[in-house]
Amino acid sequence: MVSTSALELAARTRRFISEQILPVEREIVVDGRPMDDALRLELQKAAKEAGVFGPLSPVEHGGLGLDTRDQAVVLEAAGTSLIGPLALNCWAPDDGNIHLLAHAANAEQARRYLAPLASGEVRSAIAMTEPAPGAGADPGMLRTTAEEAPGGWVINGAKHLTTGADGAAFVICVARTDDGPTMFLVDTDNPGMRVLRRMPTLDHTSAPGGHCEVAFSGCFVPDSAVLGEVGLGMEYAQVRLAPSRLSFCMSWLGLATRAQELAARHISRREAFGARIAEHGLAQGHLADNEIDIEASRALIARCAEVIDAEGPASSAARHHASVTKTFVSEAVWRVLDRAVQLHGGLGVCEDHLVARFLVEARAFRIYEGPSEVLRWSIARRVLRPYR
Repeated sequence: MVSTSALELAARTRRFISEQILPVEREIVVDGRPMDDALRLELQKAAKEAGVFGPLSPVEHGGLGLDTRDQAVVLEAAGTSLIGPLALNCWAPDDGNIHLLAHAANAEQARRYLAPLASGEVRSAIAMTEPAPGAGADPGMLRTTAEEAPGGWVINGAKHLTTGADGAAFVICVARTDDGPTMFLVDTDNPGMRVLRRMPTLDHTSAPGGHCEVAFSGCFVPDSAVLGEVGLGMEYAQVRLAPSRLSFCMSWLGLATRAQELAARHISRREAFGARIAEHGLAQGHLADNEIDIEASRALIARCAEVIDAEGPASSAARHHASVTKTFVSEAVWRVLDRAVQLHGGLGVCEDHLVARFLVEARAFRIYEGPSEVLRWSIARRVLRPYR
């Protein structure tokens, strides 16, 4: 059950988004003002002053220390703007990296990496996805290697779609060792690591630092750079995965609710064929279907959050519920945004009305953190397991 304090925090978050973020949103989403670190820090400073910063961060590092059920209502409120989660420091990839570091980092790594990340002083990235024939949705295809050297490791390999790498303070690099996949903390000023370019993707507003091609060439890191234990990289990835998938769902659901409000307002004012559009049955059908998708998504998120809190983020049940939730919510959000565009008519494809940008930005949601097809395969395997 969501706590009363979380409901109050969600209400404060909605006010913060309305008063502080929405006036800036159009400059970034429509007018093309860059979401650089200076602006990010400015917005995060405002969030701290409003008492809504850090819903995913530990209390000892300046965060709010919410459990997953309480995060759901707060992140939905933050997600009513494309840049709301950035202001609250609860957006990918930092959201998942904060959770991962809180679980796997030793005391010195927590001081050096987790503390500044959780407080918003720096950004981070995780380098997992590789160009073909390397790892994508199948982590077993990992090709980047890390070989032992005196005092440390040497990493070699190519990554792409490394979200947030341009301007990040550090990258969590997943590489193959003799003992299995391992995670390494790599400072981005390491001469053996280069951010080659930002890839030109659809979602350029909601991804500060872009989605980048990154090269590791003779990249030496000390033994202290190993995150957790050597060979357990995939186990740590499972700790990160369910919460990261769910926080995506929470934030994008917030954007879907915003699009529903914009569409309802528009058709209540616009007239066609002798009546307001809101009085026409087909328009009402779109609104009704949106509301069904929103409520169903909210229920799945709440159930998944309960499982994560009760059984842990790496449990089999948490991974299963996160797969179900992410598959449904990513597709439901797309349907809601698509209907919102349709209800705006010709204006829906014009970025003067934000639903067009919302739709474009949300398209990647069905791919990031696991494509729907891969998640369906995983869900089906779990359903079939008792019958084998």
